[in-house]
Amino acid sequence: MTIEGQFIGWQTIGTGGDIINAFSGTCLAMSMANIIGIVGPVFSRETLIIAAFAEKVGFPVISYAATDPDLTARAAYPAFYRTVPSDNSAALSIAKLFVKFNWTSCVIIYQNDAFGSGGVKAISQTFHNNGLVVSQTIVFDIASRSIQGNLKVSLISSSARIVILWAESMYTTLIIQSALESDVLGPLFTWILSSRVPLNAFNRTFYKKLVGILTIEPTVGDVLSASVNSTLLSAAYNIWNQYEPESFPGPANVNNYALFAFDATWSLILSLKKLCSRTMNSSSPCISTLNASFCFDNRFLNSKAFLDTIIQTEFLGVTGPIQFSANATHRINGTYYLAQNVQTSSNGVDYVPVLEWTDSDDWRPSSQPKAIVWPGNSLLPPSGHAKLTGVNLRIGVIESIPFTTVANVTDKYGQSTTKLVGYVSDLVQLLQNKMAFVPTIILVPSNQTYSGLIDAVENGVYDMVIGDVTMTAARREKVAFSNSIFDTSTRIIMRTKVPNTVDLFAFLGPFSFSLWMILLIITIFAAVIICLLERPDNPALQNRSFMSSVIMSWWYSVGTIMGYGADFQVTTAAGRLLTVGLYFLSLVLVATYTANLASDLTISKSKNIITGIDDIKSGKIPFNRIGVRVGTVGEEYYLREISGGNRNFYPLSSRKDMYESLLNGIIDASLMDSGTGEYVTNNVYCNLTLVGAEFDKSAFGIVVSKQWLYGQDLDVNILSLRESGALDDLKRRWFQLCSCPDTSDTSTSLVIEAMGGLFLTFGVISILSMFLFIWKKRFRINLHKLFQHENIIRFYGHVQDDSTYYLFLEHAAGDELFKKIKSNGGIPECLAQLYFKQVVCGMAYLYSLGVAHRDLKPENVLIANNDIIEICDFGWQHFFVIKQTKDEQILTTYYGTRPYMYHQKTPCRGEPAAEIDDCGLRI
Repeated sequence: MTIEGQFIGWQTIGTGGDIINAFSGTCLAMSMANIIGIVGPVFSRETLIIAAFAEKVGFPVISYAATDPDLTARAAYPAFYRTVPSDNSAALSIAKLFVKFNWTSCVIIYQNDAFGSGGVKAISQTFHNNGLVVSQTIVFDIASRSIQGNLKVSLISSSARIVILWAESMYTTLIIQSALESDVLGPLFTWILSSRVPLNAFNRTFYKKLVGILTIEPTVGDVLSASVNSTLLSAAYNIWNQYEPESFPGPANVNNYALFAFDATWSLILSLKKLCSRTMNSSSPCISTLNASFCFDNRFLNSKAFLDTIIQTEFLGVTGPIQFSANATHRINGTYYLAQNVQTSSNGVDYVPVLEWTDSDDWRPSSQPKAIVWPGNSLLPPSGHAKLTGVNLRIGVIESIPFTTVANVTDKYGQSTTKLVGYVSDLVQLLQNKMAFVPTIILVPSNQTYSGLIDAVENGVYDMVIGDVTMTAARREKVAFSNSIFDTSTRIIMRTKVPNTVDLFAFLGPFSFSLWMILLIITIFAAVIICLLERPDNPALQNRSFMSSVIMSWWYSVGTIMGYGADFQVTTAAGRLLTVGLYFLSLVLVATYTANLASDLTISKSKNIITGIDDIKSGKIPFNRIGVRVGTVGEEYYLREISGGNRNFYPLSSRKDMYESLLNGIIDASLMDSGTGEYVTNNVYCNLTLVGAEFDKSAFGIVVSKQWLYGQDLDVNILSLRESGALDDLKRRWFQLCSCPDTSDTSTSLVIEAMGGLFLTFGVISILSMFLFIWKKRFRINLHKLFQHENIIRFYGHVQDDSTYYLFLEHAAGDELFKKIKSNGGIPECLAQLYFKQVVCGMAYLYSLGVAHRDLKPENVLIANNDIIEICDFGWQHFFVIKQTKDEQILTTYYGTRPYMYHQKTPCRGEPAAEIDDCGLRI
């Protein structure tokens, strides 16, 4: 191949990876020939020097293996190009892999040179841009060929379980060997290598631990079925096989970097040919150099045109499309990566292509898809974080009902042992089943405060503490918390309310005193109006004094307003109209009274001293009567929200102390978490209750040390339990119990005390009624003593016990007139006349005294000796008022036995000489 009639020559320089060798070899080559371009170097640390030197002398450098991101900027390295993708592309492909498998963090082991530091820089920046974390970096010193520090300690102490090894192949072998010896490969860690290493370099006994390793390397388009120049590639293979058959490994075994090197060389050739074709008509040659004994003084005279031509040259190479950017040193398109997985094979272990990635697409299965085998021969992707499998944990638990309770358990042999039961014990069992850790459960001392527990975890006394420990900002400054294991809030706990002083007249509560007074005035007013309207025409109000008529009218008003009416009716239109007004009052007042009475009495309860946290803040309870457990979230809340830092509360050392102080009346209220509060008030302390709405909402979490390695594994499993409903099941099992008597009925039933005043009022009225009855009874008895007539049975006295009057009457030897008439079928007329005359004489005597018998009948007429008639049974007797109207005598009240009453007697209109008519009827 010639340019302007001259053959294109070449020299190879072996550097051994040494920068000085690379630079001295370049200078030596320039002194021996006209160098117009360099293909290489291999290592980024060499390229940094050679690319800068090339810019000075003016010839291009096209690398096929230097990936340092610091070599990317065209302005910094105008003479540098590379056909291999930069580490920025590699970092992006790795970040996409992490996203694909939901990994979030990693550890990077890198060699301490430009390649290693450049790779760490690119990965760290890309991870940051994608929300991923590089939790730790470990340096491999290429001079001493050893890890700086203890590899095992460094990896075990990290929470990440994905290791990215960024090193050249020769160093990667050493690092993997060290990892095998430290037992930090599979199954605990997943390693991702930037370059493949020969697997047969390791002892076969370690092959099992190598399974699951991934390698991510740049590859050529042909591997991903992308477009490549197959003709050019075949020609290159033929030439290679023709001239150096001993070094040709066959098309399937040619290293990808050899193909990158070919495209770099072909790019120089095509660019030089294109440059010279433009200057064919020029007098000066296209290849013109200024040689000097000192290599720094050499110059390629057409440098600017040559470098521009390289950027303008575009072709399809053996690795893919080749076109360099004007702003960056890498190619524009044709960036491909292949992920290979170490899997078992017939020969032990081997690399198997599993995933492929391009700059225009995401990771996808390789053209011959195979399942990825992860460390431990698992087909499930690793979580990427430290797991608690097989880890021994010292777990501190707090005795707190129902989270943790010490119970005595008797086995089948009768041996009694103590056992921890409760919400926490069940939660530990669920987590152990999912995570396979080895727990050592330690019951913390009863006098340990919650603040002390936080300090104990911080100081390494416990690996974790599980219980009703609230997550707060102050505590997070010392320790870390897991995801919530129990959502909670703060409540006020008090003694169950003591009933207020009994109000005997609570039934009067629906109306105010002023309203009762107005009602009284209205009834009196209505009574006077009714009396004035009805008295002239209503017989029920006639023949009475005015005051008596008013009282009867008042009785009518009260009965109408109460909705039950009275024992007489109004007879005038005006009276009826006024009654309509009373009905309207009755409609509204009775309904209102009934509703208010139901509200005040039926659902009334004795009120607590306070109704919520606002009452405590306002001082409705003396602060020294408020109990607060020291070292708890309740104390923090009290100092922050209530007292402003003043410790004016009553200090409590434990929950037991709190319960006893409440029950003994030492304090009136205290603060506690809602979950425990609901349990103890429903199951243990039935005479304590929670008051007001919840406040200061928070959550309980498992306490662990800061930056705990297994924090993510714990959080993931707790979240899994929550999503599956297991935590809700635990809450229902331990908290939704109620062994205390249900007091909900007390809010819908009346107690005797609430209606005591009503009963007392009724009792007073009943006693007054009895007095009235006795007075009237005694009056009738005393009146009976005054009767002195042969036709009126004589009364000699009476005796009274608790409930009965015993009357001593004159003995009548005969029988009742009724029985004599009935037994004889009647009596002779002459005898009837005799009897009638005597009855009339007796009645005339009574009438002369102003007494009406009001129940004259044959049964009340006795026959004594010699057919003497005696009238008896004065139970209905009463004084009657005699009204002198035209010398007529009018009786105004009517009583008696209905079969003996004539039809004009019952309508209550008062007929003349009613008793005389009775006599006539009886005869």
